[in-house]
Amino acid sequence: MPKTIAVLGSALFFAVAPTTVAGVVPWWISRWRLQAPFFDLQLIRWFGVVLILLGIPVLVETFTRFALQGGGTPAPVAPPQHLVITGPNRYVRNPIYLALVAIVLGQGLILGNAGLLVYGALLWIGFHIFVLAYEEPTLRRTFGAEYDTYCANVLRWLPRLPGSTSAGL
Repeated sequence: MPKTIAVLGSALFFAVAPTTVAGVVPWWISRWRLQAPFFDLQLIRWFGVVLILLGIPVLVETFTRFALQGGGTPAPVAPPQHLVITGPNRYVRNPIYLALVAIVLGQGLILGNAGLLVYGALLWIGFHIFVLAYEEPTLRRTFGAEYDTYCANVLRWLPRLPGSTSAGL
């Protein structure tokens, strides 16, 4: 896929999927109304801010890498032609999903909205099922030994620290 098409496809998919998952649905659940902080601790709101500030750049960078390095998009209909194992993918196999869950949970903590926390948990469960049932088998068929080596060194959900090695989860 030409780089221009990959970039445009990633931008379009970004405008639809993450915006819906981490923007439209959380708004629908919460109307972004501020409630009392959990356990009456304002500090919890700041933890939510940190989750969002960590999630957004990971999301943007990973989408960009899929287009520029992978030659495709994160969307299953136009997948990357090359396995992306740099940037956030160097530390965790599913940085886009983790970023989206972090953003949703962050909103829940900031707003004091338990419904958003439940949505974040259900979102992660849905991502996990999708990864196990579709994504990993597809990547294994597409990239073979390269993907197996990647899985042996990078965890599915828990980011590893720079310089450390880990067995796949």
